[in-house]
Amino acid sequence: MSEAKDGDTVSFHYTGKLSDGTQFDTSIGSDPMSAKLGEGRLIPGFENALKGMSVGDTQSFTVPADEAYGERRPDLVQTLDLEMFPDEGNAVEVGQTYEMMTQSGQPLPVTVVAIEESEVTIDANHPLAGQDLTFDLELVGID
Repeated sequence: MSEAKDGDTVSFHYTGKLSDGTQFDTSIGSDPMSAKLGEGRLIPGFENALKGMSVGDTQSFTVPADEAYGERRPDLVQTLDLEMFPDEGNAVEVGQTYEMMTQSGQPLPVTVVAIEESEVTIDANHPLAGQDLTFDLELVGID
């Protein structure tokens, strides 16, 4: 039986949970996810877990924050003037996401975390940054 390795396109089902057991994502009930190993499209700890698996194999594993979305970075939390946000007839609210541009022109999703008077605090950390993630994984195909 062949084992998944760099260059293989793999199909898999997964369920992701936080350390407190809260489920944050799953592919169960939909088509399996697929990715080509070695392209860096998956978080490193997840991709490493797929390598060496054979079709039908299952495993549960935890990916530490530094092999997932990294640690939370305080420098990615900033306070901006409310005027910087587009006025589309909707008030800016905590929890809203916006796409800002980095200095190099790359899109950067940010989440509004606080609003005070004429200032808005945004967080550009990934929502799962700083969290260890536990996955239940089943490999369903290798191409």
